[in-house]
Amino acid sequence: MLQHDHLFEWRTIEKNVLLGLEVQNKLTPDAKEMVLDMLKTYGLYKFKDARPSQLSGGMRQRAALIRTLALKPEILLLDEPFSALDYQTRLTVGDDIGAIIKKEQKTAILVTHDLSEAVSLGSQVLVLSKRPATIQTIVDIKFPDNISALERRNSPEFKDYFNVIWKELNEHE
Repeated sequence: MLQHDHLFEWRTIEKNVLLGLEVQNKLTPDAKEMVLDMLKTYGLYKFKDARPSQLSGGMRQRAALIRTLALKPEILLLDEPFSALDYQTRLTVGDDIGAIIKKEQKTAILVTHDLSEAVSLGSQVLVLSKRPATIQTIVDIKFPDNISALERRNSPEFKDYFNVIWKELNEHE
């Protein structure tokens, strides 16, 4: 899942989320039903006949994630998927996407330059060195399982994790 959703304007949201299955010749009635269920679960079913330009940025990102999940990947690679969104939408969508990934029980690698995003969404943060990038350190992030990404930002340990990562990034400059 990339920075931009890459939804095609000439296709409806339903057709956009089915695209990967079509390309891989995996569009079966069961697969289509699974995708329609995800559209219902994640609040996009009533927009299935809409065009991407009719959706908010957050809704478009959820559609892009459903398109990705439809292929049943073992690992999700998210390359700054919220960077094109305004700050408020970014927080909401980050919370939504984090909840979806948790509900779908997927492993995700999120590339981000936003420390708060990394701490609020991650279970581990890998701090990379400058080029050529190598793993400089790994910070394990532990919060109670039942709190959202937004709630993590308000918990006392959030600041501690943020400061540890900030120090790591600046120590090796």
